[in-house]
Amino acid sequence: MIKMVRLDERLIHGQVATKWSRLLGVDRIIVADDDAAANDVMQKTLMMAAPDNVKVAIVPVDRAVALCNDPRSSTLEILAIVATPESLLKVVSEVRGVDRVNIGNYGRVAPKRGGRARVMYDANVYADAEEAAVLEQVASLGVPCTVQTIPDDAPRDLMSVLNSKR
Repeated sequence: MIKMVRLDERLIHGQVATKWSRLLGVDRIIVADDDAAANDVMQKTLMMAAPDNVKVAIVPVDRAVALCNDPRSSTLEILAIVATPESLLKVVSEVRGVDRVNIGNYGRVAPKRGGRARVMYDANVYADAEEAAVLEQVASLGVPCTVQTIPDDAPRDLMSVLNSKR
């Protein structure tokens, strides 16, 4: 049911709408993000970016976990999208049946936390030490985690990418 969980600070945009949703054959996108769920303008913008043939729910992270774990979701083909490593960790550790994690875009446009500098791990993946530690926790859960912006890119193992800068 959960085709993929994607970390992408931009949430729904062209790569998700035209590439990933088609490749995965999803009929639902669940945006698991507290800020987006509380912002009507952001919700409308994300809905406009979504493919016409896919239903979208923009909900707080806790609600997304509940939706994904609801037995009624078992017949759906879901792409879950989160904006932060912490939300990714929560979704992957609490949702049953996640068997694929994709790190797409993170850290280039996301606000820095506490002024901490981010390291470039990939052209589209930047993280400070705390964010990288959370990503390592996600990888330690045993679910295959790849860094891959679009399906045409070669997938790279998340831990290999993180370890390349040490």
